[in-house]
Amino acid sequence: MLAGMHLDELRWFVVLAEIGHVTDAAAELGIPQPTLSRALARMEAEVGVPLFDRVNRRLRLNAYGAIVAEHARRATAEMRSANERIAALRDPDTGTVRLAFLHSLATWLVPDLLRRFRLHAPHVHFDLYQGAADALARRVSEGHADLAITSPRPAGQGFVWHGLYSERLCVAVPRGHALAKRSRVRLADVAGEPFIVLRVGSGLRTLTDDLCAAAGIQPQHAFEASEIPTMEGLVAAGFGVAVVPVPRAERADPMVAYLPLSDAGAKRQVGLALAAGREVPAAVARFVEFTKDQGQLT
Repeated sequence: MLAGMHLDELRWFVVLAEIGHVTDAAAELGIPQPTLSRALARMEAEVGVPLFDRVNRRLRLNAYGAIVAEHARRATAEMRSANERIAALRDPDTGTVRLAFLHSLATWLVPDLLRRFRLHAPHVHFDLYQGAADALARRVSEGHADLAITSPRPAGQGFVWHGLYSERLCVAVPRGHALAKRSRVRLADVAGEPFIVLRVGSGLRTLTDDLCAAAGIQPQHAFEASEIPTMEGLVAAGFGVAVVPVPRAERADPMVAYLPLSDAGAKRQVGLALAAGREVPAAVARFVEFTKDQGQLT
């Protein structure tokens, strides 16, 4: 019914419905009164019924007009929103960056990076999601996130990858453990120990499983945690050992000894993953470039 109406005419109709007088509405819109009258006549001809009741030289929406006004408001609002989103996509100083990131990066890397970026681009907004590596890759590939700070690099050809840095992996043991004084260990040295691991789907769990397979061991899993601090807390309590990144000194659990692994490939690479072949908003591109300029990317 309204398929033949131009967006401007729908917007005019909404203003006319609110003001209730053709001359006053035309003045508000900055168009000639006959132009508005002809647009109303075309709209009423299109829908096949009058849309206003004429009362004392005023216009009052009737039941048909109320339906048209509802849909006209919705259509104009949707187009206004579309225009705003397009403008945001093209403007590196505004818009929204939909960023997903690992749990283990939530306490230092991501907050620090966002803090520094917002000093340069205070009007860029962030839609943040925290989760495991498989969930992050899925959000990026399905278009629910623009990019992810994750580890390891997502499998397959569907991602563009920018490496941030590599973290050395270690075995976390209780301070009183027989190996606690060692400067480094191999996974085979703790083959008989119960392991505290992350849940399946996390990047670190995948790396741990791969390292154990390469070392020829099948450890018993004492507990599957959702975050690294939980793993370290259970190690400190004597429930087992865990493979974790070597922590920053200020973030190390004082009741845990962190023994670097000498096994080949005992590291995790953290980086930015974006969907291959997908044009990113200007604000997202600016965030990536800012990260490069800050020396975070390798």
